[in-house]
Amino acid sequence: MNILFFLIPVSLLLLGAAIWAFLWAVKNDQFEDLDGPAHSILFDDDEEGPKPSERDSS
Repeated sequence: MNILFFLIPVSLLLLGAAIWAFLWAVKNDQFEDLDGPAHSILFDDDEEGPKPSERDSS
């Protein structure tokens, strides 16, 4: 029973920390573009590396 006097305040502190972290993330636009990084892997980069003939001659 005595452990509850320790666990309840600790759980409330952890809950408060989780709510604060969520509100901080929303305030700093962490959830603005959830699909962008997932779709960006499907597109080719605009930059092209050296062609194989240029790489071999140097």
